[in-house]
Amino acid sequence: MTNLVTGSSGHLGEALMRHLRAEGRLADGLDVRPSSFTRHVGSIADRAVLRGCLRGVEVVYHTATLHKPHVKTHSRQQFIDTNLTGTLALLEESVAAGVRAFVFTSTTSAFGDALTPAEGEPAVWITEEVTPVPKNIYGVTKVAAESLCELFARRHGLPVIVLRTSRFFPEPDDDPAVRNLYDTANAQANELLNRRTDLADIVTAHLLAARRAPEIGFGRYIISATTPFTPDDLPALRQDAAAVVRRLFPDAAALYAARGWRLFPSIDRVYVNQRARNDLGWRPHHDFRRMLDSLATGTDFRSPVALVVGSKGYHDEAFAERPYPLNGDGLP
Repeated sequence: MTNLVTGSSGHLGEALMRHLRAEGRLADGLDVRPSSFTRHVGSIADRAVLRGCLRGVEVVYHTATLHKPHVKTHSRQQFIDTNLTGTLALLEESVAAGVRAFVFTSTTSAFGDALTPAEGEPAVWITEEVTPVPKNIYGVTKVAAESLCELFARRHGLPVIVLRTSRFFPEPDDDPAVRNLYDTANAQANELLNRRTDLADIVTAHLLAARRAPEIGFGRYIISATTPFTPDDLPALRQDAAAVVRRLFPDAAALYAARGWRLFPSIDRVYVNQRARNDLGWRPHHDFRRMLDSLATGTDFRSPVALVVGSKGYHDEAFAERPYPLNGDGLP
């Protein structure tokens, strides 16, 4: 069985290619940038390129995209050309090629303004039933691409799984307030409570999605580390999240103090992965408890594949005092 990974020179794409090759599976990569994991260099919007890539392919992992950090460096039209037109072309050519399963990497950023509760309101419990309210062109194009995927599953019988992945990038936070108050490891460890996943677990979710796609037909899933919180915790998470964490993890305070780390004082949203665990059989290994255990033993809480792939960034150029030219949520 041959697999095609779009965006194979990127962070997730490389991780998928590494895993597939390590298991001895046939896998080709497609990306606009060359790399040792990319056999086909070209655009996902180029039909001739796609037809050449898809010969004999049974599973497509579509990770190629313009990301949120590109909002200030790329036009809205470029987002549409890549994230929407490119996805449409890939879906159409996948149907023509007889692809058995199509996995689309989406994002929890698609929820947009639905992630932010009003002042004084509890944290938001984010499940697949929450209606997206995109706040920028990135979110708009990812939600629209998800709808294209659903259309092709219903109208053309293409088995498609959409994975709304939470944060798994290694780069520092795009919010300068977070960067100034917390070192990167501290912030990302905190996020395992409610809005982050390790790269290794993201890869596993994609592999399971491809396996289950023919049976499911179409499905949309949140992919985030299993939260320790319950809906009963939501009011307290807005008011004093650190107190909730200390109650659930009595050893957290000492382990954090030894590192000079701090918990976030408030948490505004909690991603819920229950549907992915039920339908896909996904069991993420990297969560807040595992992170604390790593602190206790003096080991890195990130997975080996996350460490090997490392930081790739999103742009060819560097930007002063920030990982990319974006503060907060970028342009509307």
